[in-house]
Amino acid sequence: MAATTSAASARGLLLCVLVAFLHRLQFQIPPVAVAAATPKNKTESRDGHGKTLSFTLYQHETINRTGYIVVDGVAGAGVSQTTTPFGTIYVFRDDLTVRADRDSRVAGVAEGTSITTSLDGLQSMSLAKITVHHRGHRGSVSVLGGTYNTKPSDYPVVGGTGDFAYALGYVRSSPVDLRGRTVTYKMELHLYWPPYAHYAPVPRKA
Repeated sequence: MAATTSAASARGLLLCVLVAFLHRLQFQIPPVAVAAATPKNKTESRDGHGKTLSFTLYQHETINRTGYIVVDGVAGAGVSQTTTPFGTIYVFRDDLTVRADRDSRVAGVAEGTSITTSLDGLQSMSLAKITVHHRGHRGSVSVLGGTYNTKPSDYPVVGGTGDFAYALGYVRSSPVDLRGRTVTYKMELHLYWPPYAHYAPVPRKA
């Protein structure tokens, strides 16, 4: 009788150990399987749907051809390549090319408006929609911010469509050539998608 009881106790102990082992194994296997199934470079993706995307285009604006004054300003500086009177409303639809050369490939268009907000004629409030077909990406970003005509200006991205939907970040516009009838600006787009947008760096002043 004692032998039978001892055998039963041993079987019971062995069963408890086996159940505990299987229970522990159950919670160890899935994370290993998930890690094996997840691409190692997923968080490093820069395809516009992963972490970040940055590229540069060039904006070409020609007065009375791709940009027009629709409301005359009331005071301050006169009209020149870099100034307009206070209160001037200006609209534009400019080609974006892949290089500073106007004859290089067109990769998008920038369309919007600006209102001169300084008496020296150099500063304005601007809003624009930047439509891009470049490096396999297609869509648009919208920006709103202040412009300084002769210095780099940073515009917060306030929305996006197509491949740029849900993107945040900023666009930096810097003058390249302000001589002649056509002026050229370098446009750097820095885009971030959630959840990485929270960690996007603050633009540094040039």
